Amino acid sequence: HVDGVGLVESMTPAAESWKLVVRAPRKLSPYLAYKGSITVNGVSLTVNEVEDTALDTLVSINLIPHTVEATTLKHLKAQSEVNLEVDMIARYVERMMSLKDEDELF
Repeated sequence: HVDGVGLVESMTPAAESWKLVVRAPRKLSPYLAYKGSITVNGVSLTVNEVEDTALDTLVSINLIPHTVEATTLKHLKAQSEVNLEVDMIARYVERMMSLKDEDELF
């Protein structure tokens, strides 16, 4: 499943790795957190930074060389569109919180 489409802000070398910055739709903001997971074009990754803006959310991800070499992420550049999937645990937390006051399930 795809939760939204993001836009690559930048894909730049950072020491021996790469820094990928993606603009995620604002509706995904509640599900994005430091050290949480995000899937970009089918590749599950760890979020290094999250910055909310008025229009969207900037997500920074550190990519190790193996990940870049072994996936299609090596083809990303600024303005590339990417499919995003948010952290499943965040979805479960949202669901539990929405049911918390209903019928005292918890």
